[in-house]
Amino acid sequence: MKLAFAGLGVMGFPMAGHLARAGHEVVVYNRSPEKAARWVETYGGRAAPTVAEAAREAEVFLLCVGADDDVRTVVTEALTALPANAVVVDHTTTSAVVAREMAEKAAEGGRAFVDAPVSGGQAGAENGQLTIMCGADPGVFARVQSVLEVYAKALRLMGGVGSGQLTKMVNQICIAGVVQGLAEALHFSKRAGLDPQAVYEAISKGAAQSWQMDNRWKTMSEDKFDFGFAVDWMRKDLGLVLDEAARNGAALDMTRLVDGFYGEVQQLGGSRWDTSSLVARLEKP
Repeated sequence: MKLAFAGLGVMGFPMAGHLARAGHEVVVYNRSPEKAARWVETYGGRAAPTVAEAAREAEVFLLCVGADDDVRTVVTEALTALPANAVVVDHTTTSAVVAREMAEKAAEGGRAFVDAPVSGGQAGAENGQLTIMCGADPGVFARVQSVLEVYAKALRLMGGVGSGQLTKMVNQICIAGVVQGLAEALHFSKRAGLDPQAVYEAISKGAAQSWQMDNRWKTMSEDKFDFGFAVDWMRKDLGLVLDEAARNGAALDMTRLVDGFYGEVQQLGGSRWDTSSLVARLEKP
């Protein structure tokens, strides 16, 4: 298929690369042209100087950018050039509100929209092992399913537009709670005079086991926090969660608390540390 991909950050760069290696005709756009040029050197394809130029012949226009306003800017420009019947697929984590807003804007010109936030981090993007949660009309989802399967470990339609973003919010609520639990457990282990590695080996095959434990317990115990998703981005996501909870009435006491803890990590200079750095606020002198 003829595809366009906007946003070549740590996630978008390899995701677009998987599409090119799968045989799709891919045109990329990035705000910094140097990164787009490096992508072309790595994967082939073509770089466009503007969003509109990238979108001009695309059957599917994909993007993975920063936040709601970035999505509004990119999608609005893409819609000035996209062919009729094209589909916009947004992998950015945004509010459900902006997903529905962009879907309405796309529909005005006869195009369709899919909100498709991802989970799995940089490693998942590089290995083509992302979990993708989609919100779309079932017929529209069917049109892009084979494209998304190129870099998906799990791919599911959750409901209408916005449902993907709401599901990603559930994902972030779960991560916040699990990581805070790990941080406190590790902190307790050290204060109790236990060997953290021995504790991990004792409990990681039982009910306490999780992906976060298997992948972050050791690095947390060594104060290493450069493994992917940054605190700044997690706070952005938790802000979306709390805004949505204010609309739907959900009681998110733990999530609100952990969001504040991440604020403390930012004050420690950990804005770019990964989310497992919650333990740093407990271990500070």
